[in-house]
Amino acid sequence: MLSCARQAVKHLIRPAAVPVAASMSSLAGMEKVAMSRFEAEEFVNDRYRAMEGRLAIVRKRLNRPLTLAEKVVYGHLDDPEGQELQRGVSYLKLRPDRVAMQDATAQMAMLQFISSGLPKTMVPSTIHCDHLIEGTTSPQPDRANSFGGEADLSHAKAQNAEVYAFLASAGAKYGVGFWKPGSGIIHQIVLENYAFPGGMMIGTDSHTPNAGGLGMCAVGVGGADAVDVMAGLPWELKAPKVIGVRLTGKMSKWTSPKDVILKVAGILTVKGGTGAIVEYFGDGVDNMSCTGMATICNMGAEIGATTSMFPYNKCGAAREHAAAAGCQIAVHHCSLAALLQLLCG
Repeated sequence: MLSCARQAVKHLIRPAAVPVAASMSSLAGMEKVAMSRFEAEEFVNDRYRAMEGRLAIVRKRLNRPLTLAEKVVYGHLDDPEGQELQRGVSYLKLRPDRVAMQDATAQMAMLQFISSGLPKTMVPSTIHCDHLIEGTTSPQPDRANSFGGEADLSHAKAQNAEVYAFLASAGAKYGVGFWKPGSGIIHQIVLENYAFPGGMMIGTDSHTPNAGGLGMCAVGVGGADAVDVMAGLPWELKAPKVIGVRLTGKMSKWTSPKDVILKVAGILTVKGGTGAIVEYFGDGVDNMSCTGMATICNMGAEIGATTSMFPYNKCGAAREHAAAAGCQIAVHHCSLAALLQLLCG
C-alpha cells in the first residue's frame, strides 16, 4: 500500500512490453460497433482490423516486444512497411481515427478545409464551442451586473453569434459534429462520447491528451494539422520516445490522482516529457477511476509530453457502464475482447 502521494509513483522506468500474437480471427464475425452514437456509418471494428494488419508488419520488422503506446502509434502508420521506425528520430506519417476542434481554432481550420473543395471530412470530426465563453466571478457591466455560468453563456452567445452560426452551418454541410455553446467542455465531451481504447485522435487544444484516460492516443495539434487529417492527408509526428511510470499499491484517502501527476511533474520538470509519450502501468492503475486517469493525462501537457496514456481496465469499463445508463457509447464489450488481445496481451 502507498501511504502518500510521494509514494504513488513507485518507479519511473520504461514500461513493460509484452508480445501479442494478434490475428485477423480476433475480429471475425463480431458485431459491428459504431464509433459513437452520432456516427452510425463509422465502425470501431474497422479501426481495430486495420491496426492488426499494420502491427503484424511492424512486429515482423522490429522483432521485439512493443509497449502499449507503440502498439497504438504504430498501429496507425500510413506505410508500416516502408516507414522508418526510430524513437526520437524518425518522422512518422500516421492516420488518426478522428479530429476534435474547439471554437477558437476551428474557425480558420474550417475555412481552410472548405478551400480544399472536398464535400465531407475524410475522418469523423467535431467542433466544440467552449473556449469563447469567458468566465466571471464578480458582477460585470456588460452582463447587466450579473456573473456566473448563465450570464457568461448568454454574453458569449451574443458576442460570438456570427462565429457560432458559421461553425454550425459549416459543420452541417461538411459532416462535422457541432456541440453548441453550453453543451460542455471539449475534453469531457470527448471522453464521454468519442474516446475508445486503442484509438488515435488529434485535437486543436493542448489538453487533448485527456482522452488517454480511456486508453486513447490523443495529441494536441495546431489547426493546420487538423485540416490535413480532415482532408485525408497523413499526419506527421516525430516518433515519440516512451517514458514509463509504474504505479503500485493504492493512494491514501488524503490524496487524489492529481497528486500523482504533480509528483511526476516534479520529477520530469516542465519540459522533461518533451517528445515522449508518458505511459502509466502497474497494479496501481487499477485503483484509479477513469476520470482520475484522464486528469493525469490532461495535466501531462504541463510537462511537455506529446501525450499520456493509461491501459484500458475495469475502471474504464465502469465508466462506460455508467455512461451507457444515459446513452449508447462508442465502445461495446463485443469489440473489447478483440482490443484486449490486440493491445494488452
